[in-house]
Amino acid sequence: MIKEIENTEQNKSTDQNSAVIEIKDLHKTFGADNHVLKGVDFNVTKGENVVVLGRSGSGKSVTIKCIVGLITPDKGEINVFGENVLNLEKEELNVMRLKIGFLFQSGALYDSMSVRENLAFTLRKHQRDLSSDEIENQVMEALDNVGLSDAIEKMPAELSGGMRKRIGLARTLILKPEIILYDEPTTGLDTITSREISELILDIRDKHKTTSIIITHDMACAKLTADRVIVLKEGKIQAEGTYEELEKSEDEWVRSFFE
Repeated sequence: MIKEIENTEQNKSTDQNSAVIEIKDLHKTFGADNHVLKGVDFNVTKGENVVVLGRSGSGKSVTIKCIVGLITPDKGEINVFGENVLNLEKEELNVMRLKIGFLFQSGALYDSMSVRENLAFTLRKHQRDLSSDEIENQVMEALDNVGLSDAIEKMPAELSGGMRKRIGLARTLILKPEIILYDEPTTGLDTITSREISELILDIRDKHKTTSIIITHDMACAKLTADRVIVLKEGKIQAEGTYEELEKSEDEWVRSFFE
C-alpha cells in the first residue's frame, strides 16, 4: 500500500526498531527564503535500498549530505546506528563517516593518481597500520568486486565514464562501509552502462549486506535497485511505496515520474 505523507503508528514502530537511518522533521533553508527541506521524515532499515526521486531543487542531495554532516540542517534529527549525527563531536563524526560510503556523481577520483594509487591513498588515510601487502590485497579485492582488476595501472583520464563510476565505487567499498549513499550513480552513462551500474548496486547489497540511499533521475535504475521509493516535492515527502505501487498512484504528479 502506498504511504502518502503520513505513516501509520504501527509502521513507524516497526521501522524504528530495525532502522539503520532515521530522519525526523528535517528542515534546511539557504539564504533568506530558499526553503529546501520542510520537514522530511523517513527511515531506512538494514539491507534496504531506498531510492529518492524528485525534481531538481526538491532536497534530495541536501538530505544525504545532512546524513554525513556535510550540511547542517536548521532543525530536525538524524540518527545513524542509533546515534544522533547532529550531536556528534568532529572526531566522533569522522568515526561515523568511516561506516558510510558516499559515491559522488563524478566518481571524484584524483586525476594525478593511478587507479591503484587512488584506492591505496584512501586506505592509508584511514587505516595507517596496514602493511604494503595488506593494502595491495585490499585494493585488488575492491577492484575485483567491481569487475575492474585489469584497470589497476590506468589513470582516470584513460577510463570511460562507466569505469570511473566503478572505480569510484571500489574506492568507497575498500573501507567496507555499512551504508552507501549514491548521488546520481548513472548520470551521463549510456543505457547499457547504466544498467550495469544498477546491477552492481544490487550485487554489492547482496554480497556486503549494505544499506543504501540512491538519489537518481534514472527511472530504469530506480526500478531495478529500489526496495522502496520516496518521492520529494518542494522539500516534503509526497509519497512512499514500492516502484510498482507508486507507478499506479492516484496522485497525478507522483505518477508523472513513471510515465
